[in-house]
Amino acid sequence: MDRSLFRLTASGASGLSFAALCFVFLPMLAGSYWLSIFTSAAIFAMAISGVAFMYARLGMVSLTQVGLMGLGGWVTLRLNHLWDLPFEVNMVLAALATMICGWVLALPALRMRGLYLALVTLMAAGGLEILFATYQFPNGGTGFWGVKIGSTAPFRRPALAQSPEAYLRYCIAIATLGFLFIEAHRRLFPGRAWALIRRSEAAAMAAGVNVTLYKTWAFGIAGAIAGAAGALLAGSLGLLDDGTFRSSESIMLFALAVVGGARFWLGAVIAAVLFRVLPGLLNTWGVDTDLAFVIFGAGLLHALITAPNGIAGQVHDLVAKVRGKRHD
Repeated sequence: MDRSLFRLTASGASGLSFAALCFVFLPMLAGSYWLSIFTSAAIFAMAISGVAFMYARLGMVSLTQVGLMGLGGWVTLRLNHLWDLPFEVNMVLAALATMICGWVLALPALRMRGLYLALVTLMAAGGLEILFATYQFPNGGTGFWGVKIGSTAPFRRPALAQSPEAYLRYCIAIATLGFLFIEAHRRLFPGRAWALIRRSEAAAMAAGVNVTLYKTWAFGIAGAIAGAAGALLAGSLGLLDDGTFRSSESIMLFALAVVGGARFWLGAVIAAVLFRVLPGLLNTWGVDTDLAFVIFGAGLLHALITAPNGIAGQVHDLVAKVRGKRHD
Protein backbone atom coordinates (compact mmCIF):
# COMPACT_ATOMS: atom_id res chain seq x y z
CA MET A 1 0.00 0.00 0.00
CA ASP A 2 1.18 3.52 -0.82
CA ARG A 3 2.58 5.15 2.31
CA SER A 4 0.93 8.46 1.43
CA LEU A 5 -2.46 6.76 1.52
CA PHE A 6 -1.63 5.30 4.95
CA ARG A 7 -0.69 8.76 6.20
CA LEU A 8 -3.97 10.07 4.79
CA THR A 9 -5.86 7.50 6.85
CA ALA A 10 -3.89 8.27 10.02
CA SER A 11 -4.16 12.06 9.75
CA GLY A 12 -7.86 11.91 8.89
CA ALA A 13 -8.81 9.69 11.83
CA SER A 14 -9.80 12.62 14.04
CA GLY A 15 -11.85 14.14 11.24
CA LEU A 16 -13.66 10.90 10.53
CA SER A 17 -14.35 10.44 14.25
CA PHE A 18 -15.80 13.94 14.44
CA ALA A 19 -17.97 13.29 11.36
CA ALA A 20 -19.17 9.99 12.87
CA LEU A 21 -20.15 11.70 16.13
CA CYS A 22 -22.06 14.39 14.24
CA PHE A 23 -23.70 11.75 12.04
CA VAL A 24 -24.97 9.80 15.03
CA PHE A 25 -25.81 12.42 17.65
CA LEU A 26 -26.72 15.72 15.93
CA PRO A 27 -29.98 14.46 14.37
CA MET A 28 -30.94 12.84 17.69
CA LEU A 29 -30.38 15.95 19.79
CA ALA A 30 -31.56 18.74 17.47
CA GLY A 31 -35.11 20.01 17.12
CA SER A 32 -36.64 21.08 13.80
CA TYR A 33 -35.11 24.58 13.97
CA TRP A 34 -31.60 23.32 14.65
CA LEU A 35 -31.90 20.47 12.15
CA SER A 36 -32.21 23.00 9.33
CA ILE A 37 -29.33 25.08 10.73
CA PHE A 38 -27.00 22.08 11.14
CA THR A 39 -27.90 20.86 7.66
CA SER A 40 -27.02 24.26 6.22
CA ALA A 41 -23.78 24.31 8.24
CA ALA A 42 -22.75 20.88 6.89
CA ILE A 43 -23.44 22.02 3.33
CA PHE A 44 -21.48 25.25 3.69
CA ALA A 45 -18.61 23.45 5.42
CA MET A 46 -18.26 21.42 2.24
CA ALA A 47 -18.34 24.56 0.07
CA ILE A 48 -15.82 26.34 2.30
CA SER A 49 -13.44 23.39 2.05
CA GLY A 50 -13.16 24.12 -1.68
CA VAL A 51 -12.22 27.78 -1.36
CA ALA A 52 -9.93 27.02 1.61
CA PHE A 53 -8.15 24.33 -0.39
CA MET A 54 -7.49 26.80 -3.23
CA TYR A 55 -6.03 29.36 -0.85
CA ALA A 56 -3.99 26.95 1.27
CA ARG A 57 -2.49 24.91 -1.56
CA LEU A 58 -1.98 27.47 -4.33
CA GLY A 59 -2.34 30.83 -2.59
CA MET A 60 -5.17 31.74 -5.00
CA VAL A 61 -8.20 33.67 -3.82
CA SER A 62 -11.48 32.59 -5.42
CA LEU A 63 -14.49 34.75 -4.58
CA THR A 64 -17.07 32.94 -6.67
CA GLN A 65 -17.73 29.85 -4.54
CA VAL A 66 -21.25 30.87 -3.49
CA GLY A 67 -22.10 31.74 -7.09
CA LEU A 68 -20.99 28.27 -8.18
CA MET A 69 -23.15 26.82 -5.40
CA GLY A 70 -26.08 28.69 -6.92
CA LEU A 71 -25.27 27.30 -10.36
CA GLY A 72 -25.11 23.78 -8.94
CA GLY A 73 -28.45 24.33 -7.25
CA TRP A 74 -29.95 25.68 -10.48
CA VAL A 75 -28.84 22.64 -12.46
CA THR A 76 -30.15 20.28 -9.78
CA LEU A 77 -33.55 21.96 -9.66
CA ARG A 78 -33.84 22.03 -13.46
CA LEU A 79 -32.99 18.34 -13.79
CA ASN A 80 -35.33 17.45 -10.92
CA HIS A 81 -38.31 19.08 -12.65
CA LEU A 82 -37.30 18.02 -16.16
CA TRP A 83 -36.53 14.31 -15.78
CA ASP A 84 -37.27 11.59 -13.27
CA LEU A 85 -33.61 11.03 -12.33
CA PRO A 86 -32.33 10.02 -8.88
CA PHE A 87 -31.06 12.87 -6.73
CA GLU A 88 -27.51 11.47 -6.80
CA VAL A 89 -27.42 11.60 -10.61
CA ASN A 90 -28.63 15.21 -10.57
CA MET A 91 -25.99 16.09 -7.97
CA VAL A 92 -23.17 14.53 -10.02
CA LEU A 93 -24.32 16.34 -13.17
CA ALA A 94 -24.49 19.61 -11.23
CA ALA A 95 -20.96 19.04 -9.94
CA LEU A 96 -19.73 18.36 -13.48
CA ALA A 97 -21.36 21.59 -14.72
CA THR A 98 -19.71 23.69 -12.02
CA MET A 99 -16.41 21.87 -12.55
CA ILE A 100 -16.48 23.06 -16.18
CA CYS A 101 -17.20 26.59 -14.94
CA GLY A 102 -14.23 26.20 -12.60
CA TRP A 103 -12.07 25.36 -15.62
CA VAL A 104 -13.29 28.53 -17.34
CA LEU A 105 -12.40 30.57 -14.26
CA ALA A 106 -8.95 28.99 -14.34
CA LEU A 107 -8.16 30.80 -17.60
CA PRO A 108 -7.46 34.19 -15.94
CA ALA A 109 -5.71 32.36 -13.09
CA LEU A 110 -3.01 31.29 -15.52
CA ARG A 111 -1.88 34.91 -15.83
CA MET A 112 -3.20 36.58 -12.66
CA ARG A 113 -2.64 36.19 -8.96
CA GLY A 114 -3.49 37.99 -5.75
CA LEU A 115 -5.84 40.96 -5.94
CA TYR A 116 -6.35 40.77 -9.71
CA LEU A 117 -7.48 37.14 -9.58
CA ALA A 118 -9.76 37.92 -6.64
CA LEU A 119 -11.37 40.76 -8.61
CA VAL A 120 -11.91 38.58 -11.68
CA THR A 121 -13.60 35.83 -9.66
CA LEU A 122 -15.66 38.44 -7.80
CA MET A 123 -16.85 39.82 -11.13
CA ALA A 124 -17.85 36.29 -12.15
CA ALA A 125 -19.80 35.95 -8.89
CA GLY A 126 -21.51 39.28 -9.59
CA GLY A 127 -22.47 38.09 -13.07
CA LEU A 128 -24.01 34.91 -11.69
CA GLU A 129 -25.87 36.96 -9.08
CA ILE A 130 -27.43 39.08 -11.85
CA LEU A 131 -28.42 35.96 -13.81
CA PHE A 132 -30.09 34.41 -10.76
CA ALA A 133 -31.96 37.64 -9.97
CA THR A 134 -33.11 38.06 -13.59
CA TYR A 135 -34.17 34.52 -14.50
CA GLN A 136 -34.80 33.03 -11.01
CA PHE A 137 -34.49 29.35 -10.13
CA PRO A 138 -36.52 26.54 -11.75
CA ASN A 139 -39.69 25.59 -9.90
CA GLY A 140 -41.41 23.23 -12.31
CA GLY A 141 -42.30 25.57 -15.19
CA THR A 142 -41.84 24.93 -18.90
CA GLY A 143 -39.12 26.22 -21.18
CA PHE A 144 -35.38 26.37 -20.64
CA TRP A 145 -35.54 28.36 -17.41
CA GLY A 146 -38.32 26.22 -15.92
CA VAL A 147 -39.93 29.07 -13.96
CA LYS A 148 -43.67 29.39 -13.40
CA ILE A 149 -45.91 31.65 -11.38
CA GLY A 150 -47.85 30.09 -8.55
CA SER A 151 -47.30 26.85 -6.68
CA THR A 152 -43.96 25.09 -6.91
CA ALA A 153 -43.62 21.52 -8.15
CA PRO A 154 -42.40 19.07 -5.49
CA PHE A 155 -38.71 18.30 -5.16
CA ARG A 156 -37.54 14.69 -4.97
CA ARG A 157 -35.13 14.18 -2.11
CA PRO A 158 -32.73 11.21 -1.98
CA ALA A 159 -34.48 7.90 -1.31
CA LEU A 160 -32.33 7.42 1.80
CA ALA A 161 -32.98 10.93 3.18
CA GLN A 162 -36.68 11.70 3.23
CA SER A 163 -36.92 12.98 6.81
CA PRO A 164 -35.04 16.07 8.11
CA GLU A 165 -32.95 13.86 10.42
CA ALA A 166 -32.01 11.52 7.58
CA TYR A 167 -31.21 14.43 5.28
CA LEU A 168 -28.82 15.93 7.87
CA ARG A 169 -27.02 12.60 8.06
CA TYR A 170 -26.95 12.46 4.27
CA CYS A 171 -25.36 15.93 4.06
CA ILE A 172 -22.77 15.04 6.70
CA ALA A 173 -21.85 11.89 4.75
CA ILE A 174 -21.52 13.74 1.43
CA ALA A 175 -19.54 16.57 3.06
CA THR A 176 -17.18 14.00 4.58
CA LEU A 177 -16.64 12.45 1.15
CA GLY A 178 -15.88 15.91 -0.19
CA PHE A 179 -13.27 16.49 2.53
CA LEU A 180 -11.69 13.09 1.81
CA PHE A 181 -11.66 13.83 -1.92
CA ILE A 182 -9.69 17.04 -1.34
CA GLU A 183 -7.40 15.41 1.22
CA ALA A 184 -6.58 12.55 -1.14
CA HIS A 185 -5.51 15.02 -3.82
CA ARG A 186 -3.45 16.95 -1.30
CA ARG A 187 -1.60 13.85 -0.12
CA LEU A 188 -0.89 12.39 -3.56
CA PHE A 189 1.00 13.79 -6.55
CA PRO A 190 -1.32 16.74 -7.32
CA GLY A 191 -0.72 18.06 -3.81
CA ARG A 192 3.04 17.95 -4.27
CA ALA A 193 2.72 19.74 -7.61
CA TRP A 194 0.50 22.44 -6.05
CA ALA A 195 2.99 22.95 -3.22
CA LEU A 196 5.79 23.47 -5.73
CA ILE A 197 3.67 25.88 -7.79
CA ARG A 198 2.87 27.95 -4.70
CA ARG A 199 6.56 28.30 -3.86
CA SER A 200 7.62 29.25 -7.38
CA GLU A 201 5.91 28.71 -10.72
CA ALA A 202 9.26 29.00 -12.48
CA ALA A 203 10.79 26.30 -10.28
CA ALA A 204 7.72 24.10 -10.81
CA MET A 205 8.03 24.38 -14.60
CA ALA A 206 11.77 23.68 -14.36
CA ALA A 207 10.91 20.52 -12.39
CA GLY A 208 8.60 19.37 -15.17
CA VAL A 209 5.28 20.31 -13.51
CA ASN A 210 2.54 21.33 -15.92
CA VAL A 211 1.44 24.55 -14.18
CA THR A 212 -1.50 25.11 -16.52
CA LEU A 213 -2.86 21.62 -15.92
CA TYR A 214 -2.60 21.71 -12.14
CA LYS A 215 -4.07 25.19 -11.75
CA THR A 216 -7.00 24.15 -13.94
CA TRP A 217 -7.27 20.92 -11.94
CA ALA A 218 -7.52 22.85 -8.67
CA PHE A 219 -10.23 25.19 -9.99
CA GLY A 220 -12.16 22.20 -11.30
CA ILE A 221 -12.07 20.47 -7.90
CA ALA A 222 -13.25 23.61 -6.08
CA GLY A 223 -16.00 24.09 -8.66
CA ALA A 224 -17.21 20.48 -8.38
CA ILE A 225 -17.29 20.73 -4.57
CA ALA A 226 -19.33 23.95 -4.80
CA GLY A 227 -21.77 22.40 -7.28
CA ALA A 228 -22.37 19.37 -5.07
CA ALA A 229 -22.93 21.68 -2.09
CA GLY A 230 -25.44 23.68 -4.14
CA ALA A 231 -27.27 20.49 -5.04
CA LEU A 232 -27.49 19.55 -1.35
CA LEU A 233 -28.81 23.03 -0.54
CA ALA A 234 -31.48 22.64 -3.22
CA GLY A 235 -32.45 19.29 -1.72
CA SER A 236 -32.64 20.81 1.74
CA LEU A 237 -34.94 23.69 0.79
CA GLY A 238 -36.70 22.36 -2.31
CA LEU A 239 -36.63 25.88 -3.77
CA LEU A 240 -33.80 28.40 -4.03
CA ASP A 241 -33.81 32.18 -4.02
CA ASP A 242 -31.36 34.57 -5.66
CA GLY A 243 -30.82 36.35 -2.34
CA THR A 244 -28.92 33.32 -1.04
CA PHE A 245 -26.18 33.61 -3.66
CA ARG A 246 -25.04 37.21 -3.51
CA SER A 247 -21.43 37.92 -4.40
CA SER A 248 -20.92 39.44 -0.94
CA GLU A 249 -21.56 35.98 0.53
CA SER A 250 -18.56 34.64 -1.39
CA ILE A 251 -16.37 37.31 0.20
CA MET A 252 -17.74 36.36 3.61
CA LEU A 253 -17.08 32.68 2.95
CA PHE A 254 -13.46 33.32 2.05
CA ALA A 255 -12.90 35.57 5.07
CA LEU A 256 -14.33 32.94 7.39
CA ALA A 257 -12.16 30.28 5.76
CA VAL A 258 -9.15 32.39 6.80
CA VAL A 259 -10.56 32.85 10.30
CA GLY A 260 -11.24 29.13 10.69
CA GLY A 261 -7.91 28.03 9.24
CA ALA A 262 -7.63 27.22 5.55
CA ARG A 263 -4.99 24.50 6.02
CA PHE A 264 -7.11 22.26 8.26
CA TRP A 265 -10.39 20.38 7.87
CA LEU A 266 -11.43 21.77 11.26
CA GLY A 267 -11.04 25.27 9.83
CA ALA A 268 -13.84 24.71 7.33
CA VAL A 269 -16.07 23.33 10.11
CA ILE A 270 -15.35 26.34 12.34
CA ALA A 271 -16.05 28.70 9.44
CA ALA A 272 -19.39 26.99 8.73
CA VAL A 273 -20.34 27.16 12.42
CA LEU A 274 -19.59 30.89 12.46
CA PHE A 275 -21.48 31.39 9.19
CA ARG A 276 -24.63 29.45 10.04
CA VAL A 277 -24.77 28.29 13.67
CA LEU A 278 -23.67 31.56 15.32
CA PRO A 279 -26.51 33.65 13.77
CA GLY A 280 -28.94 30.91 14.85
CA LEU A 281 -27.66 31.13 18.42
CA LEU A 282 -27.96 34.92 18.44
CA ASN A 283 -31.51 34.67 17.12
CA THR A 284 -32.39 32.12 19.85
CA TRP A 285 -30.96 34.44 22.51
CA GLY A 286 -32.98 37.37 21.19
CA VAL A 287 -29.88 39.26 20.04
CA ASP A 288 -29.68 41.11 16.71
CA THR A 289 -28.04 38.69 14.26
CA ASP A 290 -26.07 41.58 12.72
CA LEU A 291 -23.81 41.24 15.76
CA ALA A 292 -22.38 38.20 13.96
CA PHE A 293 -20.67 40.54 11.48
CA VAL A 294 -18.89 42.27 14.36
CA ILE A 295 -17.71 38.89 15.62
CA PHE A 296 -16.60 37.93 12.10
CA GLY A 297 -14.56 41.13 11.85
CA ALA A 298 -12.93 40.55 15.24
CA GLY A 299 -12.13 36.98 14.25
CA LEU A 300 -10.56 38.12 10.99
CA LEU A 301 -8.37 40.68 12.79
CA HIS A 302 -7.37 37.98 15.26
CA ALA A 303 -6.40 35.64 12.41
CA LEU A 304 -4.42 38.29 10.54
CA ILE A 305 -2.53 39.60 13.58
CA THR A 306 -1.92 36.63 15.87
CA ALA A 307 -3.11 33.43 14.13
CA PRO A 308 -1.99 33.12 10.48
CA ASN A 309 -3.24 29.52 10.46
CA GLY A 310 -6.61 30.50 11.92
CA ILE A 311 -8.45 29.11 14.91
CA ALA A 312 -7.89 25.54 13.72
CA GLY A 313 -4.15 26.21 13.61
CA GLN A 314 -4.20 27.37 17.20
CA VAL A 315 -6.15 24.28 18.22
CA HIS A 316 -3.63 22.10 16.36
CA ASP A 317 -0.68 23.79 18.10
CA LEU A 318 -2.37 23.44 21.49
CA VAL A 319 -2.99 19.72 20.96
CA ALA A 320 0.61 19.22 19.82
CA LYS A 321 1.89 21.05 22.90
CA VAL A 322 -0.25 18.93 25.24
CA ARG A 323 0.94 15.73 23.56
CA GLY A 324 4.55 16.92 23.85
CA LYS A 325 4.17 17.49 27.59
CA ARG A 326 2.68 14.02 28.02
CA HIS A 327 5.65 12.43 26.26
CA ASP A 328 8.03 14.44 28.46
